[in-house]
Amino acid sequence: MKPLATLVPVATKPQLSGLAHLRAVSEMCDATIDEVRGRRIRIGDQWLADFASCNYLGLDLDPEIADRIAPEVSRWGTHPSWSRLLGSPRIYLDIEERLSDLLGAPDTLVLPTITQIHLSVLPALAGDGQIFMESTAHKTIYDGCVMSRGLGASVQRFHDLTELADLLRRAPAHETRLICMDGVNSMTGNIPELGEYVALAREHGARLYVDDAHGFGVIGERSDQESSPYGQRGNSIVRHTAQSYDDIILVGGFSKAYSSLLAFIALPTALKDHLKLAAAPYLYSGPSPTASLATVMAGFDVNEVRGDRLRADLHDKTRRVLNLLEHRNVYTPNTSGLPIIELPLATGMSIEEVGAILFRKGIYVTLAAYPLVPRDQVGFRVQITAANQDDEIDELCAVLDGLADAELLRRRDE
Repeated sequence: MKPLATLVPVATKPQLSGLAHLRAVSEMCDATIDEVRGRRIRIGDQWLADFASCNYLGLDLDPEIADRIAPEVSRWGTHPSWSRLLGSPRIYLDIEERLSDLLGAPDTLVLPTITQIHLSVLPALAGDGQIFMESTAHKTIYDGCVMSRGLGASVQRFHDLTELADLLRRAPAHETRLICMDGVNSMTGNIPELGEYVALAREHGARLYVDDAHGFGVIGERSDQESSPYGQRGNSIVRHTAQSYDDIILVGGFSKAYSSLLAFIALPTALKDHLKLAAAPYLYSGPSPTASLATVMAGFDVNEVRGDRLRADLHDKTRRVLNLLEHRNVYTPNTSGLPIIELPLATGMSIEEVGAILFRKGIYVTLAAYPLVPRDQVGFRVQITAANQDDEIDELCAVLDGLADAELLRRRDE
């Protein structure tokens, strides 16, 4: 069995030097944001339309959400700093109850961040058993796998269902088997064929562990009454793909669509009770600040009343950008129509130069430079939110049109 270090890229000196170079030459790396007005941000003297935010529903700017903070702070203080094992303010239980209902899950456990969940829950679930990690899974899942390996688990990477099936067939039947993967991919915005992974996991007595950080709040259960192809209610990939929670652990966060510092695990109650005694963030960590707990509760209310309208608006804005790219024959791996649009550069183009053009034109994006991504994926990522105004979408499309004219973006037929 190959060691994990040979299977997954890790932070090496070349990577650090690449980051240092990008930080030195790009105004869109390690930037100081001096002012925010809606989805306009100011860096120094330059105002830009922000397409790097992950606040997909725009709840970070919603007055109804902000108005709910002060009453809860008056009730609980700014930060109820008991560890959860010592004591949980009632609002935690209210959040878990409403979340379980929204997801249609047997139970939920909320902790401050997804990173903490991966680092603590993956080792607790895997023990000294087997972990199979999808090759494009998020770096924080990788970090959780490294922690699990250090505590006795075996970790192997797979690239597709065929390879996973072969690994599962060869795994000792008596050992715990855990399959780790992303839901909505954080780079491509695409949705995996979850049903096929679920079927394979159940065939081999494995448990599926899915990180849907970018799907929760955006995609949800399908219905004839849905306002967009994203589905209804934003209740994540398990419901979107019409799966049950049998043999599935769903991890998600409120830091994207709900704009709050909180994360969750959807799981059976017996496993929740076990993690209360085994997961370090529940035992020892300081909890999320009261403002985040308050905005999660407010977010549930907004989602119930007008969440589907926000998702329909988000879909329409994203579709405008994707239509422009299709019209200009520009390649993006996005096939889902979700608001994460990766744009690789044409061969030989410089991300520093393209980033400088975007900055001068007033468009703020997420840069993806080598060695953070493979050389053939160097480019940038555009993230649309419901809070982006129509004129900002117009500006983005105009700039992308210009980049296509200058042949700086990869063509679909390359």
